[in-house]
This record gives sequence, structure tokens and C-alpha cells, in this order.
Amino acid sequence: MPGRLENKVAIVTGGGSGFGQGIATKFVEEGAKVIIADLAQDNGSRVAKELGCEFHLSNVTKRDDWEALLKKVLDTHGRLDIVINNAGGTYMNKVWLLGPLHFAESTDWYTQPTMQVTDEDFDLVVNLNMRSIYLSASVIVPYMQKRGEGGVFVQIASTAGIRPRPGLTWYNASKAAASCATKTMAVEYATDKIRFNAVCPVVGSTAM
Repeated sequence: MPGRLENKVAIVTGGGSGFGQGIATKFVEEGAKVIIADLAQDNGSRVAKELGCEFHLSNVTKRDDWEALLKKVLDTHGRLDIVINNAGGTYMNKVWLLGPLHFAESTDWYTQPTMQVTDEDFDLVVNLNMRSIYLSASVIVPYMQKRGEGGVFVQIASTAGIRPRPGLTWYNASKAAASCATKTMAVEYATDKIRFNAVCPVVGSTAM
């Protein structure tokens, strides 16, 4: 029996580990041709070799890398059907750095940790969790519109954007933005038969 994704071509960002590796594995099992896009060359290459798919070294926060990735896919497979925006990041939850005693006794535990977030922390979550989705759509939606056969984007968002947790304010906000952008683009590009969906995991056994 053919798989549910037979003859489909998919990009999985961050496919060299964690959720991305699991997604890439399932897609290959379902018959898709998968391109793993990852900044971690060793992991990405290893997983691609294990799955019998392809690896492309990519920084998903860079427009040039998305353009090169699309060109690679089209040169190799002649089409692109699915984009899984899985690559993402966070900073350490600042609440727990304060220790359980402070957490229990202080009345300002819910405000102080966010003030410990650095500019680098903020830029990390904005670039990885928001900018990458913006760039993927900016580069790939026009291709899908021109081809006229529709397509699918799936963002790996988070329950953090639905039920925000103390100590992760800007991570929460970045995942809420991912969900909101997904809903907006789902309406905007429905007439082009381009579907946008978001998956919101709670927690997983990943390096992040």
C-alpha cells in the first residue's frame, strides 16, 4: 500500500534532532521525499543518511538560505508540497534560577525573572520562532501560488503561546505569534489552496 505522502516533497527544518527527526522519520515512512534543513551539519547529515533522504545546511533565519533551499529542492525534485517549520529555540526558564525558597516566599517571582532576559535571549526566540516562519512564507508562498497546485505549511508552535508560563515571557510571545500568523495566513491563502496549520506540543524529550 502506498503511504499517505507518496509523491509529496517536504522540507523539515530542524530535522536533525528532536521533533524534527521524528517528523522526518514519519514522513519518509509515509512515502514523502524529505529534505532535512538544519544548521547542525553533523546531526542533519547523520539523520538524512539513516532515513535515506537529503540534507541541506540551512540557517532558517536567513532569506538567502531559504532561497537556496527552495532552489535545491526544485533542482532535485522539481516540486515542493510541504514545509514543516519545526526549527525553534528558547532560553532557560528564569524562574527556576531563583531557587525554590525564593519562589515560595517572594511575591515578585512572576515579574523579576523576565527582567533577567538578555537582548541575545530575545533575539534568539524572535529570529528562530518568528522570523523563520516569515521567511519561509515570503520565499515559498509565491512559488506555490505560481505553480497553482496548493501546498501545506505546518508550524511547530507550543502550548506556551496558548497558556503562557512565568519566566518564559518572550518565548511564550514568539510562539503565540507563530500561532497567530498561522491563522492569518490560513485565511489569506485559502483561495490559493495553501493550507497553514500549527501544532502546539506541551513538552518533549529533546535537547531544547
